[in-house]
This record gives sequence, structure tokens and C-alpha cells, in this order.
Amino acid sequence: MSTDTRIADELQAPSAPPVSQGKLIWKRFLSNKIAVASAVLFILILIFSISAIGLGPIHGWWKYTYTELNDQVQQGAPTWEHPFGQDRIGKDYFALTMRGIQNSILVMIVLGLIASVVGVVVGAVAGYFRGVVDAILMRITDVFIVIPALVIGSVVGHIFGGLGAFFLALMLGFFSWMGIARLVRGEFLSLREREFVEAARVAGASDSRIIFKHILPNAIGVVIVASTLIMASAILLETALSYLGYGIQPPDVSLGLLISSNQSAFQTRPWLFWWPGAFIVTLALLVNFVGDGLRDAFDPRHRRFNLRKMREQEPEEGEGDGGTPRTGAALAEDVL
Repeated sequence: MSTDTRIADELQAPSAPPVSQGKLIWKRFLSNKIAVASAVLFILILIFSISAIGLGPIHGWWKYTYTELNDQVQQGAPTWEHPFGQDRIGKDYFALTMRGIQNSILVMIVLGLIASVVGVVVGAVAGYFRGVVDAILMRITDVFIVIPALVIGSVVGHIFGGLGAFFLALMLGFFSWMGIARLVRGEFLSLREREFVEAARVAGASDSRIIFKHILPNAIGVVIVASTLIMASAILLETALSYLGYGIQPPDVSLGLLISSNQSAFQTRPWLFWWPGAFIVTLALLVNFVGDGLRDAFDPRHRRFNLRKMREQEPEEGEGDGGTPRTGAALAEDVL
């Protein structure tokens, strides 16, 4: 077969269908085993907590509720009847912990969504319009940034903590958007100068359409990654507020409130700290791992430097092909 015939056959052969950006991101995320396992485990913990004690009018399979008083067995120590033990007044600690997981995850999700929406709007408007609008919005952002989150959270928790986990998370979300706003502003300052934005302006698209239909989809990776990181910090903020008495108030419970309520029993009944503390750390780590996986999926250029792998690939005498010395930068480039 001649060369011309072979080239003609290759040109006529059907080409592979193009892969969308979303599928590429999803494939990269699935290739990160730690992130996928963390996402699955997080969902399983949420489903388990809901199925155990129910949610609202729906009853779970666990026979005790988090408000029910019971006779203490073996001074509240863990037993087959109460695997997580009992608190000082006889409540089943397994039911209390499951309720605390529900509220902590609720705060995490609601706070992350509200902070993301407010931060995206502020950052997008500031980065797109620049000038006076940018200066005013960023100075407002700076004012909120310099105030410690725990101080703002204490004031918000003191006012809205008694209204339940949802309202507490809703109010905290309006004071947690500053980080996302700065990241989105930086992305918009860069993307607004691209050719597709100029083409949209020439076509007569309005500013709102350019912001939300053209620029924001290209910055969605930054938004999603920043949102997961805020969610991870949200559970720690709620825990700190509940521990200080400014978070979720009794008779409802959260993981932080469980630790705060039983701090005097640390020496005599340490299991009252083990379970809520273990779930606080686990949930925060899982969300952080998912955030790392999403960051790598949206930005494949961001990869960790593996020194061990670089050393394994280094030739014995520090030389590459043809006897040319290999520098450390070239070896690192091979790994990346």
C-alpha cells in the first residue's frame, strides 16, 4: 500500500468523538482513589446517621431517640444495649452522636452554599467592573476579613443559635464569603480580557449575561474547590461555637455541643469525648480530601512533587540519553 493511499484511508477513518470538559474532570476525579473513597465514606456516614435515628417525622431503625431519658446501665459505660454509652442523665449516646452528625453536616452544607453564592456574586461584580465598584467591594471584604471568624460567629451564634442548625448556618454563611470573593475576583480579572468575552461584547451581550453565562463557567473550578474548603472549616467553626456555648442550643445537639456538655467527665467517662471527636476529625478530613481531588481534577497542572518517584527515575550516574547530564529541574519535569 502506497503512502498516499494509507494517508487517504486514515483521513477517511472515523475520528473519535470529542470528550467534553465535564467528562474529563469527572475522569480525573475518579482517578484519585483517596478523593473518591472520601466522598463515598462521607455519603455513607450521612446516610447511616439519617437511617439510624430518622429525620423529622421519619423514624429510624435505632430504638432510642436523642431526647429520650433512660435508666443508666453500668454508670453509662458502653454496653450491647448502648454501644456508645450514655450521658450523665441517661440519654443514649449513639442517638445523640447521630443527631450531632446530622446537624454538623447540615451546617457544613448550608454555610458552604450561602458563602459560595455571596462570594461568587461579590467577586464576579468586583472583578468584571473593576474601578470604583471593585474598590468599594474589596474594602468591604477587607473589613470582614480583619474581624476574626470566631468573634463574628459568637455574635451570630448568640443571636441565632437557639433557632436551630439551619438558621445558624444561614447566618454564618453571610459572614464566610470573603475568601471565595477574592478568588473569584482574581479569576474574573484574568478572564475578562479573553477573546470570547470581547466577542460576546461585540455580539451585544449584556453585562449580566457575560458574567454568568460566559465568564463564570470558566471559573467554576475555583468556586467548587473553595466551597469544599469552606465546608471543611465550617464544621470546625460550628464545633468551636458550640463548645463555647454560642452554637446550637439544647435540646438539640451537635458534635461540638456534646463535647462541651461532657467536658467535666473527661477523666471518668472518656468515651463521651471519643465518639463526637472522632466524627469531627473524620468529617473534616473527608471533605478536605474531596476538595484536594476536585482541585486536581479542575487543574491537572497542579500536582504534588514526588521526590521518591523522581529518585527512582534518576539514572545511576546522573545522565540521561546520549550521556547528557540531567538536571534536577529536568528530572522533576519528567515526574510532573
